[in-house]
Amino acid sequence: MTHATLDPLIPPPAAPMNAPHPRRWGEVVIEALIRATGYSAILFVGLILLFLLREGLPVLGAVPIGELFGTRWYPIEAYFGLLPLLGGSVVVTLGATLIAVPFGLATAVYIAEIAPRWARELLKPLVEVLAGLPSVVLGFLGMLVVAPAVRGLLGVPTGLSALTGAVLLAAMIIPTLVSIAEDALDAVPVSYRHAALALGATKWQTIWRVTLPAARSGVLTAIMLGIGRAIGETMTVMMVTGNAARLPFGLDALFRPVRTMTATIAAEMGEVANGSPHYHVLFTIGLVLFLFSFAVNLAASAVVFQQRKRAERLLS
Repeated sequence: MTHATLDPLIPPPAAPMNAPHPRRWGEVVIEALIRATGYSAILFVGLILLFLLREGLPVLGAVPIGELFGTRWYPIEAYFGLLPLLGGSVVVTLGATLIAVPFGLATAVYIAEIAPRWARELLKPLVEVLAGLPSVVLGFLGMLVVAPAVRGLLGVPTGLSALTGAVLLAAMIIPTLVSIAEDALDAVPVSYRHAALALGATKWQTIWRVTLPAARSGVLTAIMLGIGRAIGETMTVMMVTGNAARLPFGLDALFRPVRTMTATIAAEMGEVANGSPHYHVLFTIGLVLFLFSFAVNLAASAVVFQQRKRAERLLS
């Protein structure tokens, strides 16, 4: 051992920069818990899928495939056609999307780009509160206010129709769409806006041609999540769509009563005999809903992944 190493005035040699930092047991435990919770989400989704398959697939041995794709739903007489229920869900969801997307995006743009600071601080919490409004409350409002208004304004026999359900579903998904889209717009760097204004673009040109394209992935994610919520909504559509299991066909399909898949499960699961074909068909409907929701979320994830890869290529 040399004299230099024994001198207290000379500091000991520093550890190499690439030396691994010793990990504490608390960090190891927390990391393991976080990893376990992440894997548990996949596990729970897989268990739900297995349960739906176990309860829904036996219908293939009790009901012919042709009858499952029939146009009549009347379980009392063993008619289990899923097309009227599937068509009702599609019509109501598409109608809600067509109503919610323009209003939701316009509101998000106003809050993020146009509204003064005091209005933004007031509107953002109100939107969050509306997102948590119980669906049964909207259902009551639809029955007492929206349905009579639709019947009076359009002169249709009943206000309990697909249009009423679409309006109420749009009111439900607009807060979710506004919240996520506003966050995406707010995440766009301010330098993008300043650069566009410096080049002579107006405020509206900056919003339409710079800010919205830059936030496209977040906006598309908001739309997809809104569609997913509309597909899975139960109480609102059960209360205001009329619950008529008929195939929506023609230009007046929005103005007639329909029945959705979620409303069918909620209305009939409590009265069906366990193990009967009707019981297994209801679980088959749940399986179809699960696959629809999975496809929507998968599409949203794919859009976000593609946009992130494109942004990385542009920056590299």
